[in-house]
Amino acid sequence: MPPSACAPARRRATTALLLPLMLWLAACQREDAVEAAPTTGAATPVEAVTLLTAHLRAGDLAAFAQDAATPDLLPELDTAWRAGRTRWPLDELPLSAQLPSVLAALSAPQAERVLLQTFNRQFAGAEREMRSAAVGLGGFAIQYLEQGGDFSEDERAHYTQLIAAASEWATAAPLADRGRARDTIAALVAAAKEGGLASDAALGAAGMHEGLTRLSPLFNAGKRRLAAYGLDLDQTFDSVEATLESQTGDTARVRMRYLLAGRPVDAVIAVERHDGRWYLSDFLTHARQAAAPPATAAPASAPSEP
Repeated sequence: MPPSACAPARRRATTALLLPLMLWLAACQREDAVEAAPTTGAATPVEAVTLLTAHLRAGDLAAFAQDAATPDLLPELDTAWRAGRTRWPLDELPLSAQLPSVLAALSAPQAERVLLQTFNRQFAGAEREMRSAAVGLGGFAIQYLEQGGDFSEDERAHYTQLIAAASEWATAAPLADRGRARDTIAALVAAAKEGGLASDAALGAAGMHEGLTRLSPLFNAGKRRLAAYGLDLDQTFDSVEATLESQTGDTARVRMRYLLAGRPVDAVIAVERHDGRWYLSDFLTHARQAAAPPATAAPASAPSEP
C-alpha cells in the first residue's frame, strides 16, 4: 500500500492535502488436545465484500484482517508483523509508509500545540495552493496506477475511480480552514494517546491483532474528522451494493457499486473459496506475499577443482 522531485514547498502542500486522508486505516475450544482453527472469511462471494465493508464501517481493523486472510496465514502474518517485514493489511492503504512518522508526530510532547503551529505557519488560508496540489496529486496517482505498481487489472480499474473521486473532493474541501484543522489535530492526538502506540516499533511489538485493535481509535477519529471536511466514509460504506456477477467453482466475481463524496464508483472484485470460505483475491494475494519468509541467500558454490 503508494518517486518525488517536488520542491519543499510542494511537499508541504502535499502533506497538508493528505493530512485528513491519512489521519483520516475467543475462546478456544479443544478436542483431543487439538486447537480449532479460527473461522475466517465469508459464507458467500457477495458476503466476502460486504463483510470487510462492515468491519471498516465499524472501525474494527483487527476483524478486517481476521476475515481477509485464511486461518493458516494469520500466524505467519503475525510473525512477519512482529519482525517488521510487513504491516498488512495497513499496506493496502495509501501512504501506509507514512504511518510511523504520523504516530510519532501525534505522540510527541505538546503534539497538539506543535502541529497546530505548523499548520498555521505553512497551510492556513492556502486554499489555492492546496487545490492545485490536489489536481496534481490526483493526476500523478492515476498515472502511477496505469503505468507502474504491483496492481491487478481489477485494482487498477477500481483505484483509478477512487483517486478521481478523492481528488475531486479535495479540490473543493476546506483543507486550509484553521478551525477544522484545530479540531482535527485535537481529535487525532487524543485518539493516538488512547491507542498508546507512539512508534512503528511499538506497533510491531504489539503484534498484528493487538496492534490493529489499538490503531482503531485513530482510524475512527480519522473517519469522523474527514466527515467534517465533506468526506463521509461511513456514508460511503453504507452505500455499498454488492451483487454476484459470475461464479465458476471456487472463483467468482462480485460487482460493487458505491458513492464516494457523491461520485459513483463501479468496480468488479475477484473472490475465491478456500475450505468453504470466501476471500477477496487481491487481499489474499497480498497477504501471502506479506507472510512469506524473507528470501535467503543461495549458498556459495564450492570452488571448482583445478
